[in-house]
Amino acid sequence: MKKLLAVSSMTILLGTVLAACGNNSNNDAKTQTLNLSATSQLSTLDVSTSTGYGSTGNAFSSFYKLGDKGKPIPDLAKSAKTSKDGKTWTFHLRKAKWSDGKDITANDFVYSWRRTVMPKTKAGYAYLFNNVENGEAISNGQMSPNKLGIHALNKQTVQIKLNRPIAYFKTLMAYPLFGPQSQAAVNKYGDKYGTNSKYMVYSGPFSIEGWNGTNDKWSYVKNNNYWDAKNIKLRKINYTVVANPTTSLNLYNQGKIDVTALSSEQLKNYKTNPEMHDYSYSMTTFLRYNFKDPDEQNRKIINNLNIRKAISLAIDRNQLNESILGFNTKKITGFVPFGLANDPKTGKDFADQQGDNNSLAYNKKLAKQYYEKGLKELGIKHVSLTLMGADDDANTSVATQYLKSQLESVLPGFSLNLRTIPGKLATQNLNKGNFDIALSSWGGDFKDPITFLQIPERNTPYNFGNYNDSKYNELLKKAATTDANDANKRWQDLINASKELNDNQGISPLYQVRTYYLQKSNVKDIIHNSAGPQWNYTRTFIKK
Repeated sequence: MKKLLAVSSMTILLGTVLAACGNNSNNDAKTQTLNLSATSQLSTLDVSTSTGYGSTGNAFSSFYKLGDKGKPIPDLAKSAKTSKDGKTWTFHLRKAKWSDGKDITANDFVYSWRRTVMPKTKAGYAYLFNNVENGEAISNGQMSPNKLGIHALNKQTVQIKLNRPIAYFKTLMAYPLFGPQSQAAVNKYGDKYGTNSKYMVYSGPFSIEGWNGTNDKWSYVKNNNYWDAKNIKLRKINYTVVANPTTSLNLYNQGKIDVTALSSEQLKNYKTNPEMHDYSYSMTTFLRYNFKDPDEQNRKIINNLNIRKAISLAIDRNQLNESILGFNTKKITGFVPFGLANDPKTGKDFADQQGDNNSLAYNKKLAKQYYEKGLKELGIKHVSLTLMGADDDANTSVATQYLKSQLESVLPGFSLNLRTIPGKLATQNLNKGNFDIALSSWGGDFKDPITFLQIPERNTPYNFGNYNDSKYNELLKKAATTDANDANKRWQDLINASKELNDNQGISPLYQVRTYYLQKSNVKDIIHNSAGPQWNYTRTFIKK
């Protein structure tokens, strides 16, 4: 679902999969084959431990799936109801089968959820179950998984009990993480489960074939046992890893793939091309500060609010944005990007409401004033910090070089050292807290501001910099408890929290990642979502 750093993929490892060819109405198998390019390999097919579901939502279904504009529509659940207090959900399943022909039952959901929250599974997304009854205690090893608030009332009915109402629960239930898993398959394959496409059964419209755990090619093949198979037009989707954007564009121009993502350099030549589409994910690139920096002096510097404000004000985000994309887009207003969520009362974009101060504005004079004040408070004359970035992100080099030049030119005596390393190593350093500042990116798991705002919250798994602000934490707690069942009050809590994050510069947002693609004009009905499962090919076809 997301990229954690210009470093590693969480939500979006598979979200960067490029789209492709389709089919036609006469169901000709050859024309129903998509040929896709992917920027990275698959890492696992294990639903519990996956770090991204960008395209695998096409192989693993849940209660719902995301349709146009991210709207959840019924998938394995034919209907659902919730209690008045919003804390009990009951899902009625349709008759559906696994790819091996066995029935999908309510017990498959119960087993899957319990497996994910078990500490020994080491699921990165286990925290998303914390609001399920006993979920957090189970993840912490304090309670048996059997106590999790999910139960099979009968073969076709699943009941879920929550600690508190979750405003975005229906959207969350479209995430493959919350879908079923076959206990029989897990027991059959043991440690091999999810490590190879043949050590898996599939609940979605496609099964995966030809992936051996390390290779650069695999295919999605139509799952004839899928409950809605008659309406799936594609017969096959072929993926090949093509990391180089130039190679990918060449393959597109040769007709070997039908959609390709454009690099910032390529984009300059295709701005007016009718085949260009904006398939951006809800992703923000930002500076992540390490408030528990292992170096005592650097820790004091980073914990100084005036120094952080100076860093933010010294960055010309318009210029950086243009350097990255080749043209200006909407100026970032906070951690939550544009297009993710809208006010339940007015429909106004969250990003338009979170940024009414000048904490992200370019202001050289004010930046110097805050910087000098910070230096005086610290009793020092110079600052030397290291910025870590991942070399497998195409924007890292441009962004880090720009930041070094800008900060060193605006802030006297400021030295920014650059440390660009492989993504896996960068992720390891994040987890260990071995960094001063990290160039990071985060993409939304679902269409609600909390998917971003929970990252800098105290004690969340991806708060690698250990940011801890009492006012911020209290606002998020209020949104999740006292105001959880009042959409308008909850929304305002989140707006106030985002403003507090801006005021305190707990992170420094830089720009909203935009991704543009070329897509052949005869490729129709690719459903793209800006958060959560990114690509939906259930309606895709090629028009002759």
